[in-house]
Amino acid sequence: MAKDSTHIVTVAPGAGELVSLQGIGVHFKVRGADTGGAVAVVEHPMEPRRLVPPHTHSREDELSYVLEGKIGVRIGDELSEIAAGGYVFKPRGVKHTFWNPTDLPARVLEIIVPGGFDDYFEAIGRLFAGGAKPGGPEHVEISDRYGLSLAADWIPELKTRFGLRMLGEP
Repeated sequence: MAKDSTHIVTVAPGAGELVSLQGIGVHFKVRGADTGGAVAVVEHPMEPRRLVPPHTHSREDELSYVLEGKIGVRIGDELSEIAAGGYVFKPRGVKHTFWNPTDLPARVLEIIVPGGFDDYFEAIGRLFAGGAKPGGPEHVEISDRYGLSLAADWIPELKTRFGLRMLGEP
């Protein structure tokens, strides 16, 4: 149940649960339930050369701020790289992905509007911790529940072009 969004929501430095998605983390900062569903905020620590599966949100917009390192993004047909201190907007309804193109860790702050999609990360974190693989049938089922469509068509080119590994790959 969502809490009343008029209460003060504070998060101490370093606070918040951290789950692993096998190459990228989700460090929960502000949960959608804490804002009455208005917004959620997570940090994504990213291993070097990791690629997030391409996907399309049907319900959420995302604004990413690169805290550390550099990320690559593909949004629709456009590619870009964003260094620490830069922002990128990923609108709902447009297929996108992001990755760490370097041999150093990266960290991204993700602002998700409306809130609630943070529950998806929690669900797939439990799934992957139980041994399921990213992109498997259980992952697809959870994604469908949250209005997220996974796509694999960009993966081979991006992996080859940037020397990337998918989540869950050694």
